[in-house]
Amino acid sequence: MNRTINRLSRRRGQGWAEGVRGIFCRALLLAALLVALFPVSHGLADDEPAITADSAILIEAETGRVIWEKDADARHYPASMTKMMTCLLALENLPPHAPVPISKRAAETEAVPLELHEGDVLDAEELARGMMLRSDNGAAVAFAEKIDGSVPRFADRMNARAAEIGLTDTHFANPNGLTDPNHYSTARDMARLARYAMTNPDFRAIVRQQRAQIHWKYPKQRTLVAETTNDLLGHYAGLDGIKTGWTEAARGCLAASAKRGGLRLIAVVMHSPEEKDRFTDMAKLLDYGFAHAKMVHGASKEKLQRKLWVKGGTKGTVGAMPAENLDYPLLNGEDASHYTISYDMPHVVAAGVQKGQPVGSLILKYDGEPVGSIAMLATEPVPAGFSLGGLFAAIFAPLLERL
Repeated sequence: MNRTINRLSRRRGQGWAEGVRGIFCRALLLAALLVALFPVSHGLADDEPAITADSAILIEAETGRVIWEKDADARHYPASMTKMMTCLLALENLPPHAPVPISKRAAETEAVPLELHEGDVLDAEELARGMMLRSDNGAAVAFAEKIDGSVPRFADRMNARAAEIGLTDTHFANPNGLTDPNHYSTARDMARLARYAMTNPDFRAIVRQQRAQIHWKYPKQRTLVAETTNDLLGHYAGLDGIKTGWTEAARGCLAASAKRGGLRLIAVVMHSPEEKDRFTDMAKLLDYGFAHAKMVHGASKEKLQRKLWVKGGTKGTVGAMPAENLDYPLLNGEDASHYTISYDMPHVVAAGVQKGQPVGSLILKYDGEPVGSIAMLATEPVPAGFSLGGLFAAIFAPLLERL
C-alpha cells in the first residue's frame, strides 16, 4: 500500500512539474511574440525630437497648449532671453523716438557688440532693435537707467511684470541676463513670456529682422549694420524670432517663434551643451510641432461674448470677449469633439473698466483637462458714476458672485 501511494505521489509530482514547465514555455513564447510585435522603447519614442538641451518646451501660441516638453520646470539661467522682457518694457514705457543716453556703466557692461560709448544717444526704437539683433548687454542697462534710473529698480519692474504675465518661477536681477544667482527662470516661463511678447506688434517687427541699420542720435551720422545672432532666422521656413542667449553658466538658450499656415509655434530650449546645439535642437522641436499639430477653427470671438456686472459704474454691465477667435490645436490622433471651454471670470467688477482690459480668461480643455487659455477683454469702457444697474450690482455684489 505504501509503495502504491509513493508511486502515485511521484507521478503527481512529475505531472505538476511538467505542467509548470509547459506554462513557463508558453509564457516565454508569448513574451517573445509581444516583443516582436511591440518593441520595448528605451528613452524617446521613434518620432520624438532628440533634444540635447537639458530643458525644452514647445507650445501652440494662440492657446498656450503644450505640445511637447522636457524638464520644462527646471530652473536655469535664461541668459539673453532676458532681453525679451527688457524690450517689452521699453516698448511699453518709452515713445519710439525717446532719446536714450548711454552712461559710463552701460558703455562698460560686458559684451557690447553695438560699440556703445559713454555719451552716445540713440532713439529708443533704434536701441531696442540693436539690443535684440546683436544681444547688446549695455543697451539693456541703458534702458533700465532711462526708465527707472537704476538697474535694481528696473529689475523690480521686470519682476512685477513677470507676475502679471503669469511667470511663476522666474526672478530677474538685471536687464540683460548676465549670470547672477538670483536671476533664473524655466523653459515654461520663458515660453509664456515669449508668447505674451509676440502679441505686441512692435516687438514682432523687431525680432523678425535679420539685419538692420542702427542710427545714432548723437554722434550724428553714426550708423552700424546689426545682424541677428539667431542662425535660424531666414533659414528655417516660417521662423520670425525671437531671442538667443549664451553664457558659460547658462550654455545655449533660444526662444523661437515660427508660423506655417494658421499654426504658430513657440519653443524654448535652455542649457544646450554648445552654442550651435540650441539651433539644431530648435529645428527638431519645430519640425516635430508642425508634423504633429494642426489648427482647427472653433468659433469667432463674437460668439463667445459674456457679460459682467459693474458696480458703481455709469452702466450696470460690460461685455467681455476673447482677445482672438477660438482656433485651437489638434494633435495627431486627437478628436476635436473632446475639446470643451469654460470661463474663469468674476461675476462683478468695479467701475473704471477700460476697453481692452483683461477681465478673466477663456479656458480650453481637452478631455476635461485645461490645455490653454485666451484672455477675455472688456468690450467698452465703463467709468465710475451712477446708474441703476451699477447701484444694483454694488448692493447685490455678494449674491451675484455666488451665481
